[in-house]
Order: sequence, then structure tokens, then C-alpha cells
Amino acid sequence: QPRKAWQGQLDLLGRPLAAWSGRQRARTLSWMGQNEAVAQELCSYDVVMLGRLPHQAWLAPPSAHDHAVVRQCLEMTQAWDWRHRPLAELSGGERQRVLLARTLAVQAQVVLMDEPLANLDPPHQSDWMQTVQQLVHQGHTVVSVLHELGIALQSDHMLVMQSGRVLHQGATHDAATHAALEAVFDHRIRIRQVEDMWMALPG
Repeated sequence: QPRKAWQGQLDLLGRPLAAWSGRQRARTLSWMGQNEAVAQELCSYDVVMLGRLPHQAWLAPPSAHDHAVVRQCLEMTQAWDWRHRPLAELSGGERQRVLLARTLAVQAQVVLMDEPLANLDPPHQSDWMQTVQQLVHQGHTVVSVLHELGIALQSDHMLVMQSGRVLHQGATHDAATHAALEAVFDHRIRIRQVEDMWMALPG
């Protein structure tokens, strides 16, 4: 059967998306996609500098502030040491950290990420969560698609999907959210609190 067409209005920060100029959107909303295509010959530093383009005048060279932001973001994602290496020479996890740094370099109010933890080992997944929590505490909004339940259960709000449809949305600590998560995994997991943290345990 053909899929139904959806109609409605998409707002960004309470304002219709169509009312935003391209530059305004690029400064306010940053995006990290899954398996993004980025020129492999670019060095890591230049990739992260791409995140500063919305803040630069046409064909203007990067400012001292742009360079300071790029360094801060590379250090935040522990990618500063390979700033001069091209993406083609990086491992999957290293590449992912460079792309995260580029996303952060936009300094956008709203950050969207699709599977940002792909290829990251557990310590760097934890680092990612700390970075996100820091952004939220600074007043940013972060929305991320995750399959890593242990990390997702540290979020403030969760939207649970099944077969492309929204099954539930609510606060992460709510019992209804836990029930929805258990149901979407056919009750093969249980959501339990262990030392003040919610965890997904075998059912």
C-alpha cells in the first residue's frame, strides 16, 4: 500500500522553519549524520573548520575565534593529536570523533545526531555522553538516535520507535517509558535502577 502523505508545520525554536534564512538555520541547527560522506583527503583540522562556515563571511578566511573554537572542539573530543592527518588515515572511531568535533564547532542551539556512537569504544561513548550533558547544562538542545540503551537511559527524554512508528515518548525515568522499551524488545530486557543509574538487563 502507498504510504500516507503527512501534512503540518515544522517549527525550529517556536518559529516556522521556512521563516529562517539558510544562514540562520546553519548557525542554529547542526547535524551529524550516519556514514557521512566527507572528502577523505581533508585533514581533521579542516574538516572541523567546516563547522565554522555559517559564521564566516563569503570567502573570508577563518578568524582567530574560529581557530580557537576548532581547537577547543578537537580537544573536547580527544582528536587534537591527529589534527593534521587526513580522514582516510583514521580509524572508524577516530573519524567519528572528528565529525563530532565538526558538529560541535557550529556552536548551534540545537544539535541533531544520527548514531553518533558508531565505532566508538565504551570509554569514548561515556565521553560523548558527558559532552552532551555539558551542552544541555549550557542551554543547548541535543536530539540523538541511539541503539546503545545504557547511554540512552542517561538522557532526559526518550522517544521509543518500532517499525518506523512512535510507540511512546516521555521522561526517561518514567515507568511507562521503561515498559515501552521492554515491549519493543519483546520483553527480552528489563529496565532496572542500579546505583542511581537506569540500566537494561537481560529479561
